[in-house]
Amino acid sequence: MRITVVASECAPFIKTGGLADVVGALPPALNTLGADVSVIIPKYSRIADEHKQRMRHIADFYINLGWRSQYVGVELIEVNGVKWYFIDNEYYFKQDYVYTDGDFETERFCYFCRAVLEMMLMLDLVPDVIHLNDWQTGLIALLLNEQYRVCPAFERTKTVYTIHNLRYQGLMRPQFVNELLSIGQYALSKIEYYSHINAMKAGIVYADTVTTVSPTYAYEITTPMFGETLDGLLTSREGGIAGILNGIDSSSYNPWTDKALASRYSKNSPSGKIKCKAALQEELALNVDPFVPTAAVISRLTNQKGLDLILSVLPGLLDLGMQVVILGMGDRWLEERFGFIANSDYGRGRVAFRCEMNEPLARRVYAGADMFLMPSAFEPCGLSQMIALRYGCVPIVRETGGLVDSVRPYNRFTDEGDGFSFRNYSANELYNACADAVSVYRGDNEAWKRIIKRGMEKDLGWTESAKKYLALYREIDKRY
Repeated sequence: MRITVVASECAPFIKTGGLADVVGALPPALNTLGADVSVIIPKYSRIADEHKQRMRHIADFYINLGWRSQYVGVELIEVNGVKWYFIDNEYYFKQDYVYTDGDFETERFCYFCRAVLEMMLMLDLVPDVIHLNDWQTGLIALLLNEQYRVCPAFERTKTVYTIHNLRYQGLMRPQFVNELLSIGQYALSKIEYYSHINAMKAGIVYADTVTTVSPTYAYEITTPMFGETLDGLLTSREGGIAGILNGIDSSSYNPWTDKALASRYSKNSPSGKIKCKAALQEELALNVDPFVPTAAVISRLTNQKGLDLILSVLPGLLDLGMQVVILGMGDRWLEERFGFIANSDYGRGRVAFRCEMNEPLARRVYAGADMFLMPSAFEPCGLSQMIALRYGCVPIVRETGGLVDSVRPYNRFTDEGDGFSFRNYSANELYNACADAVSVYRGDNEAWKRIIKRGMEKDLGWTESAKKYLALYREIDKRY
């Protein structure tokens, strides 16, 4: 089966969030199962030179975008049977950013959607299934059905559309979209959204199958609380929404082989984690103490991720005798507040804040911390809690989205579970969950070790999820 995954980012080439991790890990897992898989993303200027030097130029041509005639270059990297294609146009992708807003953002991804379909025709790369991801690719489903379906090559091509985060929907001016893509009023009316065009809605309306990145989120987005005003549309889709839990790259996130760590360790040889904790405390100027419970936050600093709750409970966590590490960037007021606390006499030695996106440091934090805080307001899937489990860092999460599907709360009576959780978006409930974790950490060391081991033993890789995606592709491929 021939599958093409189309997205706006993909690890290890370019990454701003979890979407890139999924697009980087799912195709190799599908390839292992026997699928013929390729990936298409833009060629951003921020892609590292080490990757650009491996690219091979295979084609160039021009496409019409309204009155514009725009260049399309196609570059290729092939690794272990997976082909990674890059759409090259410096006008649209040479900037020193991945995403922006306004009309230029509209034009960039209208160009990308058109270029993907034209590239498939030009290079005879039309697949059985096109797997689209988030709003940046939603218009491909529309273009395929409204304009390209008349091409014999696309007659049987099906589309899967995955929602990674429903909040970001890609709103555009209708007149401008029509100028660029010549869609026509009928198609525009089907994706209209409060006098705008909604690219996310285009994917939902036109794709053969819609999926999300966890079973719980698939249900949540059909409710008014989490549906971001599209819950009625999602509920009306025949066959419903499929929820397939994301995985992580278990070979990359492996504390036994991770070169970023001060010491390697595993579920059967856990002693190296103690050395990682001491090294982290020293690196971040925390009080070096192997017995103090150290909690970590690695996140975009936004209220969606529950950072307002963490800020509220931080004094209480310090009163419990905890250390707290925060790594991330985001809303300015949160950056300033965490920075102030970390540099104050009150927080010095007990709170560490690094306002940066630093992958090696993130890995050292996972390895060195005892607990991982993720009290999200909503979480489509989340990968951080899975990485934490992999590194023996016990997650404390709110019961929403993929956090419910990946973290099993500890039950002290049955001695089951690999983390701690709470239900409502409440600072008090977050504090109580942290207090419960600290009581086990300090009061029952053997139980804590068992919690860690269960988390590290968990199968968090992509194999099972890839099997579910492949079954989904085969199911829709049979449809006429």
